Amino acid sequence: MANKLISQMGLPPSLSHIFSARNILTAKDALSLPEVDLMALLDIEIDLVRSAVAHISEATCPPFQTGLALLEEKMKSGGHLSTLLPGLDNALCGGIPFGALTELVGPSGIGKTQFCLKLALLAALPECYGGLNGRVIYIDTESKFSSRRMIEIGEGSFPQIFRLQGLAQKMAGRIIVTRPTSISEFNDSLQQMKLTLLQNEVKLLIVDSIAALVSWDNEKGTILSRQSPLRGSLSFLKSIAEFSQIPVVLTNQVRSHSSDDTFHYIFQGHRKDTSNSERSESHLTAALGIQWAHAVTIRLIFEAHSGHRFIKVAKSPISPPVAFPFVVESSGITLLNQEGISVAGSEINAIRCQGCNVLTQ
Repeated sequence: MANKLISQMGLPPSLSHIFSARNILTAKDALSLPEVDLMALLDIEIDLVRSAVAHISEATCPPFQTGLALLEEKMKSGGHLSTLLPGLDNALCGGIPFGALTELVGPSGIGKTQFCLKLALLAALPECYGGLNGRVIYIDTESKFSSRRMIEIGEGSFPQIFRLQGLAQKMAGRIIVTRPTSISEFNDSLQQMKLTLLQNEVKLLIVDSIAALVSWDNEKGTILSRQSPLRGSLSFLKSIAEFSQIPVVLTNQVRSHSSDDTFHYIFQGHRKDTSNSERSESHLTAALGIQWAHAVTIRLIFEAHSGHRFIKVAKSPISPPVAFPFVVESSGITLLNQEGISVAGSEINAIRCQGCNVLTQ
């Protein structure tokens, strides 16, 4: 908007010609000068300058919206992909939101891919069975995608549906799997799929996992910074979610934290002095850093402690922090408690993984 031409803003022709004659062509040219300097440069009265600046400002600035208008727009264009986990769906006000980035964080083997396979299946199912009846792009960076496991989840979740001849094959045929081995390949594959994404054929995009690409590039020595190669990818993923109004789900790994400066909010209160084992658990943190954490809209932490695995809603603009114990069955993830357990203080962002593998960095 700053580069919008003054000649197209509806100023009186005589005044517009004066701006043009002094080589003040865009809104940025006019608004970056003090009114006194602009008066001297244009050789016109200060009242006329102020009137012109007010007109240019109004034409340049985007229109304001009320909170009610934003809410109505969100209700009209928004939506959710149900996880078929009632407690989690209720906590997220419907499920995985359209038009936003949802991140799944947790150690290897905790259940993130199982969660993604179920989401892929749900997005591909016909609408009459509660699905989105669309294609799914599944970017599988660690070769963990399994068509056989996805069909097993489908047979366990929808036995009456998957008895229909050919439905399992049809569902699998709607899921497009790519396996890039670097950030550059990842970006190239997204660019190639842009048209398909924007034509509303795709109802879900999954990246499992984004951290693996960065780790491999670091090992190859092809990049110097963990953040810079992701900046373009992150921006593109957000634009896909917003313009296509589809859910984008990304899995992230955890890494060990060697010091006591674990990411911590002041409102979470002071952390208590804990034993070495507890301190070791609390030093697990999501990979990719703070910049990435701020970019995602929803963060679900997968962790294990006290003899159970948990899905924890750690970040959401509409949901309080809550954790749900779960198990992995033939039908996928099943919650053991639909009510959830309230989470507060430092536990909101803590990642515990008793007996699980941890990516060390």
